[in-house]
This record gives sequence, C-alpha cells and structure tokens, in this order.
Amino acid sequence: MTDFLVIALLAFLGAAIAGLLGAVALRLLRNHSLVVNMSVVVGVAVTAMLAGTLFVCWEMFISPHDMTVVNIVVAMSAVVSLATAVLLGRWVVARSNELTLAARSFGDGGTFAAPDVPATAELAALTRELEATSAKLAESRERERALEKSRRELVAWISHDLRTPLAGLRAMSEALEDGVAADPDRYLRQIRTEVERLNAMVGDLFELSRIHAGALTLAPSRISVYDLVGDALAGADPLAREHGVRLVGDRIEPVPVEVDSGEMSRVLGNLLINAIRRTPADGTVAVGAHRSDDGVVLSVTDGCGGIPDEDLPRVFDTGWRGTHARTPPAGAGLGLAIVQGIVEAHQGRAAVRNVAGGCCFEVTLPAAGRA
Repeated sequence: MTDFLVIALLAFLGAAIAGLLGAVALRLLRNHSLVVNMSVVVGVAVTAMLAGTLFVCWEMFISPHDMTVVNIVVAMSAVVSLATAVLLGRWVVARSNELTLAARSFGDGGTFAAPDVPATAELAALTRELEATSAKLAESRERERALEKSRRELVAWISHDLRTPLAGLRAMSEALEDGVAADPDRYLRQIRTEVERLNAMVGDLFELSRIHAGALTLAPSRISVYDLVGDALAGADPLAREHGVRLVGDRIEPVPVEVDSGEMSRVLGNLLINAIRRTPADGTVAVGAHRSDDGVVLSVTDGCGGIPDEDLPRVFDTGWRGTHARTPPAGAGLGLAIVQGIVEAHQGRAAVRNVAGGCCFEVTLPAAGRA
C-alpha cells in the first residue's frame, strides 16, 4: 500500500510541475491562435504523463533499456496527440475565419449569410445568434429609413404649410400698413385665423416632440368612457355642423378606464376632426366604445371612401397625409402620430382598417384596474 501511495505522489508531483508550466505558457500565449493554445494543452497532457512516468521509473530503478522504451512510447504518443491537436485547431480556426468573414457584412449594411459548413456546437450557437442579430439589424435599418423618409416629408410639408400662411399674413399686414385694405376688419379677422392656425401647428409640433422625447407626463384618473366620448362629441359638433357631417354616438358602453382625460380628449378630438374633414357633406361619423378581451375599444368610423392598402401601414407615421391636398386646412400630418404616441403612453394601441364606404380608427385601452 505504501508503494502505491509513493507512486501516486510522484506521478502527481510530475504532473503538477507540468501543469504549472503549462498554465504559465497559456497565460503568455493567450492572445495567440487557437492552434497554439490547443498545442500547449496537448503538450501539457503529454508532458504531465511523461514527467509522472519518469519520476516513478527513477524511483523504481528501472533499467536504461526499459526507460528508453517508455520514452519512445511517450514520444510517439506526443507526436500523434500534437498532430491531432493541430488538425483540430486548424479546422476550428478555419470555421471561425469563415464566420468572421460572414459577420463583416454587418458593417457593410448587408445581411448575415451563415457559412454552409459543419461547425462545433459553440460555433453553431454563435451562428444562430448572429443570424438573429442580422434580422434585428435589418428591421432596425428599415425603421431608420422609414423614419428618415418621414422626417424629410415632415420638414417639406411643414415648410410649405408655414410659408403659405406667413405669406398671406405679410401681404395683409403690408396692405393694412399702406392703408390700401378695402375692408380692414376682414383683414384683421383673417390675420387672427391664420395666427390661430399657426399656433395650432406649433402646438402639435411641441406635443409630438414631447412624445418622441419621452417627456409626456400623464395624470391618469378613473373616468367613464361615456363621459369621455360625450365631451369629445360636444367639442367636435361645431366643426361637424360647418361641414354638414352628422355625428353619431349611440353605441357607447359606460365602461371605466384609467387615463389622462386631457390627453385622451385630444386623441378623440384628433380622430373626430380627421374623420369630419375627410367625410363628404351629408355623411356620417360614428363613434363607438365597447369592452373586449384586451380592454376597452374606442372606434371612430368615417365616410372617407377608404384608404389604399399600400398606405394603411403609414397612416400613423409622422407627416403622413395620404393623397389629400397638402395645403391647409389639411394640417401638417401630425394628428394621427400624436394619437398613436398618446395611446401607446397609456399602454394601449391604435389601429385602422377599411370598412364599407370609409375607414375605422380603433383605440384599445386597458380597462380600469387592469393597467
């Protein structure tokens, strides 16, 4: 028993010395190729075995002939092991290089194309993650292009919508200043109308900037949808009368919601104004509210004739105004973007779909107590 204990201790001593030297070598070569590191690992294993064997052989006083035989066997094992390590390392490095080349497409704005070669489980997992990342980057680039296009359209439309009333204000003010205005009171009324329109446009821009900056502060309170819709209908009634449009709100369920009443009034007001302006005279704008599995659904249905299918995904984009005239009072195309921003701030969602003779805007809000 004592002999076996001595042999174990000697073998462990030789292996420990080899392992310590190998750890130092790995630390010094940690920035080198995988082939070099794998060769060091195999070398440590072979050296540890050789060191332990030699220590035991010396202790057991084995003959020089037997010692030479042992050394030859260990040397051949070392050669085969190192060759195998080099081949394996080169195979892994080759697949890693192919994966690196494929990943460079990210920087060029392309998509990741996984190498069609077998790989280790770790490299296969890394490939799957890169594919998922590539898909997310592609979606991000698409959103960025859409936002950039929307921003350019908004700048162009805002510039046009600001230039037109400003030119009119300048002409009317010069006419009043020169005393050539035939009806000064009419000019003053028109100036006030244009100023109110510009003030509304600036207010929309400020609201949208707060939404995009995440600075929209909500003060939610429990309120009945019936009261919320009733106030919105009362506020939109004068505009509906002016355009000859009939407002209908007889499908309102008195369900409670927890919302910022001021912001939600703005949401319904924007939807109603948009619907009234797009509905021809003698048309109808219907407002409804009902409970669903997702919460409370508010709907505004107009008679605009419908939205082209290719435009439906862009309805809530900033600056979108479809094929309607891009002149006042069409607005700057901010109303629906503001609607979506406020609704999403309430943890809800806004959607639109075509119906017979027009389109239906739906706002889904969490019911009271479920937000």
